[in-house]
Amino acid sequence: MFRAFVLGSGLLFLSACPAVGAVRVATFNASLNRGEEGQLNRDLSEPGDEQAQKVAAILQRVRPDIVLLNEFDHDPEGRALAGFKAHYLGVGQHGEEPIHYPYHFAAAVNTGVPSGVDLNGDGKITPGNDSFGWGEFPGQYGMVVLSRFPIEGENVRTFRTFLWKDMPGALLPVDPESGADYYSVEALAVFRLSSKSHWDLPIRIGDRTVHLLASHPTPPVFDGPEDRNGRRNHDEIRFWADYLTTEAAGYIHDDLGRTGGLAEGASFLIMGDMNADPLDGDSVNQAIRLLLGHPRVAGDLNPASEGAVEAAERQGRANVGQKGNPAFDTADFPDARSGNLRVDHVLPSRDLEVSGRGVFWPLVDAPEAAWIDASDHRLVWVDLAIGD
Repeated sequence: MFRAFVLGSGLLFLSACPAVGAVRVATFNASLNRGEEGQLNRDLSEPGDEQAQKVAAILQRVRPDIVLLNEFDHDPEGRALAGFKAHYLGVGQHGEEPIHYPYHFAAAVNTGVPSGVDLNGDGKITPGNDSFGWGEFPGQYGMVVLSRFPIEGENVRTFRTFLWKDMPGALLPVDPESGADYYSVEALAVFRLSSKSHWDLPIRIGDRTVHLLASHPTPPVFDGPEDRNGRRNHDEIRFWADYLTTEAAGYIHDDLGRTGGLAEGASFLIMGDMNADPLDGDSVNQAIRLLLGHPRVAGDLNPASEGAVEAAERQGRANVGQKGNPAFDTADFPDARSGNLRVDHVLPSRDLEVSGRGVFWPLVDAPEAAWIDASDHRLVWVDLAIGD
């Protein structure tokens, strides 16, 4: 059962023990990416990788039934994932109990995939800068879903190849001085909206299907005055808002050519590192508000932690004066640049009853605080009263 306690601020925090009958869903940018193709597979092919041990310990402590892992390098054979499940999740880490996921989904992403076009207009075609999504090799910064419940594979939809220009009213960047399109005609003819991918994964939980809508939009930084990454981040998030809106979803087509968005009345979870905070940071118009305020979304649940408050107070600097409540932060970013932000989100549909939520960010003197340096992000979880 949950242990609930209230801080002086009036914020309710819930323990990491799921309630009886609840289904726990989580998103976690685990930073299990490597700088060289195949390195993650080598690191996870045997026990002993310290970072992977900490990531696994967090998952074993929180024990989500369904989890989206962002920044897990994709390899077509799935060897890295197999190694992670066998040598890390399947073995107790730091005193935790093993955890097993009989179902998973992983697929190709756009990061590191050569576009064959000079996307950034520097007169040459190079890895990273001229890939469909920034990455040094195909699959870097990929994503994977682990589930205790079956994924309805025949009904999965992916949108990896959808072109940015095909979104009506897309915020395509322009040169601020000349007003001309930042990307060439040749670039826009191939430029994909998803920096990684967008997935619609129907998951069967008991007698109902819940659609997991997973993505990892590009960070709205590392660009210039044209704000090309900020605009792309906005439209990657807007994609899901349109997908949920029947009158706006007609333009959408998936990688198999099927058109339209999510059926009215379908249950869903929007999950991922959205790289957008609703009040602070560099995202265009705080793009995540497109989802937090969507009529089909359950609203802003404000998953929180004590550790985030403590970290903001201890670090100071850019955290001082932020508009958002530090209890809701999910990422520990360099304070001189942006401060800590709330960028990782789990957003259920209105028809799903929420029985708990939280962020795994322990206080600095807690033993499990030693695990969180595995990533600059924190796991975010929500409990749903669905049952098995």
